Amino acid sequence: MPSIYDILAEQRIADALRRGEFDNLPGAGKPLVLDDELFVSPEQRMANKVLRNAGFSPPEVGLRKEIAKLRAEIGGLEDGERRSALRRRLAMLIVQLGEIARSGH
Repeated sequence: MPSIYDILAEQRIADALRRGEFDNLPGAGKPLVLDDELFVSPEQRMANKVLRNAGFSPPEVGLRKEIAKLRAEIGGLEDGERRSALRRRLAMLIVQLGEIARSGH
């Protein structure tokens, strides 16, 4: 159950929206840029940004993409040899991702 403070805050935000107080904020009407590296140290985040700007990405980014792709593919398959092989590959990639996370690279 929301607290009285939550209710008041929501009401004030709704009132401000109706009055148009948020209409001229910087970035209004543009998509949000969400930081997908919330659990990465500021130093690593900066290094990742430099690499991205240079056209490179950290190894875990490629691993995460491949893991997501494999999960989607596995989800669409019936039990069988191909699904088993993809699940083994998926497990191996998850282990690799864990090793990268533990090593801090």
